Formats: sequence, C-alpha cells, structure tokens
Amino acid sequence: MTKAQPIEHRVGRKRGLRAVAVGAALLMNFLIAALPAQAAPSGLPAAHPARMRLPVPTGRFPVGEVTLHLADTSRHDPWHPAQDDRELMVSVYYPTTRAAGRPTAPYMLPRAAAHFDSVTAIDYLGMDVPRGRADWAATVTHAAQGAPVAHGHRKRPVLLYAPGLGEPRTWGTTLVSDLASRGYVVVTVDNTYESPEVEFPDGSLATMVTPGGPDAFIRKALTIRDADTSFVLDQLGSVDSGRNPDVDGRPLPRGLVGTLDLSRVGMFGHSLGGTATATAMDADPRISAGINMDGNLTNYDGTPMPVAEHGLTRPFLLMGKDGQTDTGPGWAAFRAHTPGWNRQLRLRGSEHASFTDAESLLPQLGLAPVTLKHDIGTIAPAAAVRTNEAYVSAFFDHWLRGTHGHLLDGPSPRYPDMEFVD
Repeated sequence: MTKAQPIEHRVGRKRGLRAVAVGAALLMNFLIAALPAQAAPSGLPAAHPARMRLPVPTGRFPVGEVTLHLADTSRHDPWHPAQDDRELMVSVYYPTTRAAGRPTAPYMLPRAAAHFDSVTAIDYLGMDVPRGRADWAATVTHAAQGAPVAHGHRKRPVLLYAPGLGEPRTWGTTLVSDLASRGYVVVTVDNTYESPEVEFPDGSLATMVTPGGPDAFIRKALTIRDADTSFVLDQLGSVDSGRNPDVDGRPLPRGLVGTLDLSRVGMFGHSLGGTATATAMDADPRISAGINMDGNLTNYDGTPMPVAEHGLTRPFLLMGKDGQTDTGPGWAAFRAHTPGWNRQLRLRGSEHASFTDAESLLPQLGLAPVTLKHDIGTIAPAAAVRTNEAYVSAFFDHWLRGTHGHLLDGPSPRYPDMEFVD
C-alpha cells in the first residue's frame, strides 16, 4: 500500500480535499506482474527542475493539436453518480503544414503537472524520480496548438490512444505525435476519476478515486473505458459532420471538419490501456485494428478475461516488454482463440514503461544508472522509441491504409531489438 495522499475530486465543479490510501502496488501487480526490486534512491531534487524535450516526430508532416472538453449527458458519472454528466478531456493530434507562429502545446497543464510530480510518478507509476527533479509542465512537445489540418485529397484514418492505469493521456505523446506526423489523426483520452489527474479548462483538477478491491476496480474501470471509447467515437462523428462538441465552445482547427475517416479506426494503448483496447474492440465494431502494449488479458483472480476466452475477428498486435508480459494465461488464451490476424512481439532489454514517454524523458533527468535500468530497462532509449514507432506505424499502415512493408512478417535487421514470439 502506498502512503495516503491528498487528492482533489471534481464533483459538480466544486473542489475538495480528502486523504486516501491507494493500493497502487496491488493494482500495478495486475498490470505488470511483480515490479522489480526497488531501485536505489537517485538523489535529492535538483535546485532547478529539468526542462525536458520529447523526440522530434519522424513523419513528413508537422503536428497540430487541439484539446476538447466533452460531456456525455446521457449518463451520470459512474465513479461519482451525483455528478449529472460524464465529462472527459481528450486531445486531438493531426498533421499540419502551417505550424509556424503557433504556440506549442503544453505537455501537462500546471496543476496536473504538480500532481504528477508529487503523487503519480512515484506512488502510481513506481518510478524513482525525486519530487521536484523534473519540470513536467515545461516539457517541450512538437505540436502546434490550433494549427490548421493539412490539406489532403482523402480523409485521414483515426487512431485512439488509451493510457495505462495511473498514467495521464500525455504519457504517450512521443508515439502519438509520431503517428500524427505520418498523416493519422490521433485522439488521446483521459478517463476521468480513474486517470491520476485531469485538469479541466476552468482550472479544476479531477484525480483518481479510491480503488478499493483491485479485482472490482479493474473490472469497473474497463467497463467504463469501453463506454468512454464509444462516446468519444460518437463525438468524433459529430466533429466530422461539422458540430463542435467542446463544452466550452472553443474553436476547432480549420480543416478538421470533414477530414476524419471513421470507417478506418484503430486503437492502441499501454498497460491497462492495452487491455482496454482489446475490450473496446470487443464492445465496439467500429474499431478495426488494435495494439496492446504490455497490458494484461488476465483477470486479477487469474482467469482469462472474456475477450481472451473468445478472441477477436479483427487484427490485433501484442507488444510486450522483455520477460513476463502477462500475469496469467490471458495472452496465450487470446492468441489461441483469435481467428483473426495476430502477432506477439517482445522488445528486448525493455521494461514496462519502455512503451511510454518514460523512455525518452527519464534519461534527461540525471538519474543513477540503476534507477534507469529499473524504470526503462537496458535498451538504448533512442532504439526503443524508434523501434516502437516503426512497428506501431507499420501495423496501422497495413490494416488501415492497405500498405504492406513486410516489417510484421518476421525479424528485421533494421530493428534487432524486436523479437517475434511464436
């Protein structure tokens, strides 16, 4: 159990503090089996927090970004039933050709960044990053806020990104931005009250509810994520038809209307987000292809999840860390029962967080080598980032764009760190 932490809940737009004890260790065991032995302390916080930079996207387009505040008026918030609507924050990343002069999208908003630094990074994600060592709000992204969408003769395929348990939607910005630079529209989703921190446009902060029993919490979280995912897809349909669903009426980027091809939708996620990708595909046939990056398909009680017991008919890719990638029979059962295309890959020398921005950001913090090995493994950070980008983009290029570069056919000398699992 972690220490009790003050977390602020946003209910009916009012804020209040209460201390809770979060069973983070139990929940993370569900996601990543047992964590490695705790790394040695990496020192005191720096006098001046580090300002980090994300890797530059590799595609031919600059990247634009817009944030949307969405409200599902058809349901009360399932975590706080007294709240009339289910409110979500999502970010839309897309290709642009006119980024010059636009402000750069922040990596995290100030209050969310402060909570991430003081609670999330250490207590939820288990990283040994001293509080105050990093300036998460000042991290440099490569997305231009509100830039117009790049013109094109065809509509663009849409991807949904689902973060892991205890991770904000921004924790996958490197991979998300790279996909947008390759011509995709990518939507990242925070699942309010399960996400560690969500900052809304009015400055209020919603933080994770008390998990309680891990089995019940995970099952409920996945059910809610499935509903959230379908709702977001509905809202994207509204955007494409010309309606602005943003609760606060902030303008959409020029060119976004009419550019979303919702007949070509993919989804990918890390940890519980990878689990949610499989369950959302099972629940919503609009999602054509999915990737699970190191997320369980085994229930907390050790039984395979329903989606693992009957599989999927649409293409699905499993990407795992080096070593055990599931706490039980879930992945094996899923592959055995999936009649559709599927592959399992293993990133050599990686850890659970190697599929997130931890891989590119933590090495910039001057942490001890033993700490970096604990958090992101032994693979060279640049190799991990570029290998992940290559295989994720190759998968979606094949199944959503119809291009076949053979990268998923077998091992490649260009990416020797990626192993194919029989």
